[in-house]
Amino acid sequence: MSAKIKKGDKVVVLAGRDKGKTGEVTKVNPAEDRVFVSGVNVVKRHTRPTQADPGGIKEKEASIHVSNVAVADPKTGEPTRVGFKTLENGRKVRFAKSSGEVIDV
Repeated sequence: MSAKIKKGDKVVVLAGRDKGKTGEVTKVNPAEDRVFVSGVNVVKRHTRPTQADPGGIKEKEASIHVSNVAVADPKTGEPTRVGFKTLENGRKVRFAKSSGEVIDV
């Protein structure tokens, strides 16, 4: 089955401490059903110094379960469900269920 959330999608966080925030999907891990969203679920990581890196406390994005994010509607920006349909030329595309707008360009 095709993925409902892909890299580069604008998504809205539905649950957790970052609920309501929006961001762009930077990485998708389909084996674990998790996504990385820019600026969301930022955690601090204490790293030891190495020859290449001075170390210290670094901030980075942690993954979020795919069920806790929803694609933002291209028209309104509100969270929406995703459906699939085929166009006249035979191409399969994703569309927003709330507005009917095509998500794939």
